[in-house]
Formats: sequence, structure tokens, C-alpha cells
Amino acid sequence: MAEVLDVLVRIASVMVAFLLLPLIVGQAEHKVMAHMQARLGPMYAGGFHGWAQLIADGVKFMQKEDIIPRAADRRVFALAPGVSLVPYLVVMAAIPIGPGLVAADLDVGLFFVLAVMGVGVLGSIMAGWSSGNKYSLLGGMRSAAQLMSYELPLVLAASSVAMAAGTLSLSGIVDAWQWWWLPWQAAGGVVFFIAGLAELRRPPFDMPIAESELIMGHMTEYTGMRFALFMLAEYVGIVVLSALTAVLFLGGWHGPLLPGPVWMLVKVALLSFVVIWLRVSYPRLREDQLQKLAWIGLVPVALGQLALTGLVKVLIV
Repeated sequence: MAEVLDVLVRIASVMVAFLLLPLIVGQAEHKVMAHMQARLGPMYAGGFHGWAQLIADGVKFMQKEDIIPRAADRRVFALAPGVSLVPYLVVMAAIPIGPGLVAADLDVGLFFVLAVMGVGVLGSIMAGWSSGNKYSLLGGMRSAAQLMSYELPLVLAASSVAMAAGTLSLSGIVDAWQWWWLPWQAAGGVVFFIAGLAELRRPPFDMPIAESELIMGHMTEYTGMRFALFMLAEYVGIVVLSALTAVLFLGGWHGPLLPGPVWMLVKVALLSFVVIWLRVSYPRLREDQLQKLAWIGLVPVALGQLALTGLVKVLIV
């Protein structure tokens, strides 16, 4: 009975985090962008500081008609939002927020989360192919190109930390972390974070959406709650990317004075703010600039970080 209760508590904790943290990030994005760009709209709903903006967005999505284009592949079209969203729920179950505070502590946790995160991108490819719309198809093709380009530096940067810690367990990596890993693994951390942003298709890497070119890319034909699920997947992805960056490169729950889980949440919040800040600050890259950054910029840096990690490990041993 105790084991069943423990499993239920872990599942409930993951679901609460899955439903709550992305909404907080979404609300924060409204407010941060409003302040940085002097936007009035997000500060209006509900009166004081636009506190009800997120509620207004939810009501708006629920009231919209659910339309499926006549030329669409109906089954694939309906499945695509779920394929984009569910992998991030699975990944959240494997991310530790404190000593022993993880729903599923896997010995190959790093391998697991990277593999499952790659599945989420398939949702946008499915949406683009199934919509029966040329703009959606182009958006799906761009998503596939970004996945192929940025998965390599993402995995190489994560492999460097796994080599340093001598384990693929996310909890084991945090336990092995030392303060001097910050400068040692800094280049890999930057590569991992940028590659993760590109896989999430967040600005300035949002070429698969590119409103001025593709209307809304793979989401062009989606309305109502199906569109809302794609947006929710984006915000859950921000939380997952921030949490993984904190676990792999910033020591996870390590920190002075405050309890470990509090430090983990603080690091996730700060990294989520950086994601929003980048959206406000930088214009969208061209497709050729995107590929050049991956293959000429990030991949060599990730390989260099991997070589440096191997050299230091050999010298220490």
C-alpha cells in the first residue's frame, strides 16, 4: 500500500508541475515583454497589472471553433498536438529537483530525456504534413531541418557533462557536480541552451513559424484548444530546457543557505527569463544563418568541449 501511495504522489507531483509551471512562464512572458517593449495589451485584462491575461487567453481559446480542413489527414492532424505535448510530460518525470525528489530516477536518465525530447519535434512535422496547406508543409520541413541540425550539438554538449560525471543518471550528475565545473563546462552549457532553443523553435530560431513568411507555419490550420496545446507544449518545453540546463551545467539543487528544491526552481526561473529576454532582444535568423550557426558554430565548440573534458579526465585520473 505504501508503494502504491508513493507512486500516486509522484505522478500527482509531476502533473501539478506540468500544469502549473508552464502557465507561470506564460504569464511571465506576457509581463516581461510588456515591460521591455512598452506593450499596453497584456497590462489591461483584470485591472491591476493585467493579472487576468492568462485567464482571458484560455477563455478565448475555448470559445473558438475547432476546424479541420477538408484536405487534411484527419487522424494525423488530430494527433499532432498531443505528440508535441506528451513527450515533455514524460521528460519531467525524469528530472530531479532535489536529493531523491524525482518521479523516475533512471540510470540512463540523460539518454532517456534527450531521446524523448526529440520525439516532441515530430508533432510539428506531423502537423505540417497533415494540414493540406503549403505554408504548413514548409513549416514542418523547416522543423525537420532544425531538428537534424541542432540535435547533434545538443547531444555532444550533454555528453561532455556525462563524461565529466562518469554517469548518465541525472541525479548522479548533480551529485558529482563541483563549483569549478562552471568555467570548465561553460562552453558546453551555452551550446546546449542555444541548441535547445532551436529545437523548441523559440525566437530567434522560430523560422518554422515565421509569421511574415508562413502565416503560422505548421500551426496555420489549427484553431481553438488544438492551437492552445501547441502553445502549451512550447511553454512546457521552456521549463524542461531550463531544468535540464540547471541540472547538467548549473549544479541542479546545489546552492548556499536555501533548500535544494528552492535553488532548483530559482535557476529554472532565471533561465526561463533568459529565454523570454532573447525573444524580445533578437530578430529572427534567416534559414542559411540558422544552419551556419549549427554546423560552423555550435558543433565545433561542442566537439572542443568534449575533447577538453576528456583531456581533463585523463589528467585527473
